[in-house]
Amino acid sequence: MINFNGTLTSPEQLISAENRGYNYGDMVFETMKYVSGKLFFWEDHYFRLMASMRILRMDIPMEFTMEFLQDEIVKTIQANNLEKKSVRIKLAVNRVEGGLYTPNSNRVSYLISVKGLESDFYLLNEYNYQVDLFKDFYVAPGLFSTLKTNNRALNVVGSIYAQENDLQNCLLLNTEKQVIEALNGNVFLVKGKTVKTPPLQDGCLKGIMRKQIMEIIELMPDWEIKEESISPFELQKADELFITNVITGIQPVTKYRKKNFSVEFAKEILQKVNVKVRLS
Repeated sequence: MINFNGTLTSPEQLISAENRGYNYGDMVFETMKYVSGKLFFWEDHYFRLMASMRILRMDIPMEFTMEFLQDEIVKTIQANNLEKKSVRIKLAVNRVEGGLYTPNSNRVSYLISVKGLESDFYLLNEYNYQVDLFKDFYVAPGLFSTLKTNNRALNVVGSIYAQENDLQNCLLLNTEKQVIEALNGNVFLVKGKTVKTPPLQDGCLKGIMRKQIMEIIELMPDWEIKEESISPFELQKADELFITNVITGIQPVTKYRKKNFSVEFAKEILQKVNVKVRLS
């Protein structure tokens, strides 16, 4: 069951040929994790969604409070008998039907879908995880690149490229040839006692897990976190490289071309993430 504007219905009865998200990519979304009654980082997700809607000039309904949307998410989880499970949630908001490139209205519809996950809290996958650069297409730096919209053709083609080349993921470049993110998450590079992640102005997603990791590192006195551009040449010199998103948590990269990476810092950070989740 999915939740369409507060009504629980079957997915097969939903999509319209006039849907603006389907036709024009006129949609933003949040992907979240829920575990046994706890919605991870909900406040951060909520405010990112509101900011994204404003940037796309969507009308924000008066009822779109944190409490209202959280209740709708929980209602959908319960309708699918997943309230005692670990759940992946997608909350999508698109402009209502009508118009071509210029919409007839800035009012919105929302859709909530849920899917069960195997693990509750975050686990570290230390197995072989090889990445390379995806250089067929580049991301243009700018505010739009930081949003979670359904304009994801580059990520789809990049994922197919990774599959064809027996890679577990690919790193994306912007038009300035700087590394900005992976196909499904933000990137962190560790060298010595310094951790770098690309700044938003380079075109990376404004990730929720990215924010949590940065806040944790800022509290570690022996470590320094920097938002700085990452050159592809730095990858070969790094001690560690890892990818973050709210579903997986932290995914260490074990190999980039001929360079093998350790995973020790990723282990330490993941433990702190799980503590943060439990205490929230």
